[in-house]
Order: sequence, then structure tokens, then C-alpha cells
Amino acid sequence: MLRGFYTAASGMLTQQRRTEMLTNNMSNANTTGFKADQTSIRSFPEMLLSNIDSKTIPTENKLSMSKFSQVGSLSTGVYVQETNPLFTQGTLEETQLNTDLALVDENLPINEGTGRQGAVLFTVQDGDGGLRYTRNGSFTLDGQGYLTTPNGYYVLDENNERIQLDSDQFTVTENGVILEGNVQKARLGIGFSDNPSAQLMKDGEGLYKVVNDDELPSAYAGAEVSFSTKQGFLEGSNVDQSRTMTEMMSSYRSFEASQKVLQAYDKSLDKAVNEVGKL
Repeated sequence: MLRGFYTAASGMLTQQRRTEMLTNNMSNANTTGFKADQTSIRSFPEMLLSNIDSKTIPTENKLSMSKFSQVGSLSTGVYVQETNPLFTQGTLEETQLNTDLALVDENLPINEGTGRQGAVLFTVQDGDGGLRYTRNGSFTLDGQGYLTTPNGYYVLDENNERIQLDSDQFTVTENGVILEGNVQKARLGIGFSDNPSAQLMKDGEGLYKVVNDDELPSAYAGAEVSFSTKQGFLEGSNVDQSRTMTEMMSSYRSFEASQKVLQAYDKSLDKAVNEVGKL
């Protein structure tokens, strides 16, 4: 009976974590460049139960032999194996601000192992000088003319150098080149990940970092990688609010079902201890 407690409790904990993830997605439905998280739920290894009995052979010494009969398999519960962001294109919203930039996915190679396409991201530099990546192109110019993210991180060019401009009256071409008048000032640093679910992890405030703090290769170097940059636009969140709400209700019902099972086990154990134990 105690196995049933653990199985039901694991189901409740799993659905609680899934609900928290879905709630976070819903709360960021209007966050620029946000990528919705998704969970992968797996079952613990099943146990094969057998009934052990004994049979006495009518010999002079009354030989006893063990007898096994198979009962069946028993599930030991479920768990959240991993949580990964879904790197699909969000909707584009026009702002008409020169400092607002958006990446448009065109032809990104499909990863043979996962069956999902890769991702392109802006390259930025955090406060400690480390490389981070983002899809939030809501940039501004600081007091020294450097192009920065909303949290003050520097936007980098294709050589991982900071981008300094004279004013916000600049033009960004579709291939990422920044022009002031007819003079090329820099080219946006765009990284490409062929397996973002495994290579990238969220680092807060719309930023991602590469596992083991490695560096993504340049998206310009990929022969099969095709994307464009749109000035005066921002990429919205890719959260599907209707689907997320439906999944939240489903997760809640699953949590409630596991809770009912746990209560039933508790009543059965209470009866076994307080009533059957009196006999």
C-alpha cells in the first residue's frame, strides 16, 4: 500500500511543476522575445511483482519447494525529465523605432536528432564580459552611444565587439549591416544553434547562455542558414494562450485525480490500522 502513496505523490509533484511552468508561460505572453517552456514527463521504471509461495512434497523429510506466480507489473510513478524552451517564431509587432530590431526565421536547418529547426539569436555581452544570446531586440543607445539591451548589456557585432553609434538615426539592412548615412558602422552579431534545446539554457531577463559557457557559431557562416533582420519591429512571445490555458486545466485535473487516489489510500490505511487491527 505504501507504494501507492509514492506513486500518487509523484504524480501530484509532477503536475505541480508542470502547472508552475505553464503559469510562467502565461504570465510572459506579452513579453518581447519570450520563448515558451515545455516539459518532458517520463515514467519511473516499472516493477515486476511475483507471489512467492511454498509447496510441501510428501516425502520422508517433508521437502519444501518455493513456488512463484507472476502478479504483473507495477508503475512506480512519473517525474519531469526536463524543461526546454520552444524556439518557434513569435509574431512581429511594428514599433517604427530605429533601435528596435527583430530576427525573422526563413530557412533554418532541421536537426536530425530532434526533428526541430535551429535558432538564430542576437549576441550580447553581460556585466561580467560573458557572451549571452537573446531574441529580444528592444535595444537602446546609452550615454556613450553604445547599442545596449533593456537591462544594460552591450549588443555585439559579428566580431564580438561592442557597437558604438553617433545617434539613433541609423539604418539596419536585412542582412544585419548597420549604416549611418552610407557608411557601414558594424554588422550585428547573430549566433546560430542547430540544437537549441540541448545547447541553450535560460539565464533570466530573456537571455540564454550556452551550456559550459561555449560560444555559438556565427549564423552568417552557415551555408544553409537563412534569416533576415527587420528594423522598427519587435518579436512578440510565442506563447499560445488558448493552448496554454487548456493544458493548465488538464494538468490541474491530473493533479486532482492523483490527490483523490492518495486520499483513498489514506482511508484504507486508516481502516486497516484502527479497525482491522482491533480483531
